[in-house]
Amino acid sequence: MRLGGGIVTAAKRRGSRFEADVVVYLAEHGFPLAERRVMGGTRDRGDVAGIPGWTLELKAERSLDLAGALSEAKAEAANAGTLDYAAILKRRNHPVDAAYVVLPLDRFAHLLIRERRS
Repeated sequence: MRLGGGIVTAAKRRGSRFEADVVVYLAEHGFPLAERRVMGGTRDRGDVAGIPGWTLELKAERSLDLAGALSEAKAEAANAGTLDYAAILKRRNHPVDAAYVVLPLDRFAHLLIRERRS
């Protein structure tokens, strides 16, 4: 299968499917504006739009690279102009709601402070 002149591998299809599943999950759980973002090349701003203030990097890879995924999310947050960012990593052989959400401690503490104030 070809997409945009390149070959679409099984890994890319799994990644696209995971992104679509995460967007549907978010839309069904309070974020109706969630949508997949078009690839941004060197100025990528994350994989999901419609979550105000957040940049989300999604990964559906055979092995988990937490540091790499978080570094990518942080760089994309800088491109998007958001302070909050997280990586969402597919948990193999589990449904989308069992995916891992990884964020640095400072962003987690910021989230807890906001939650406590509301």
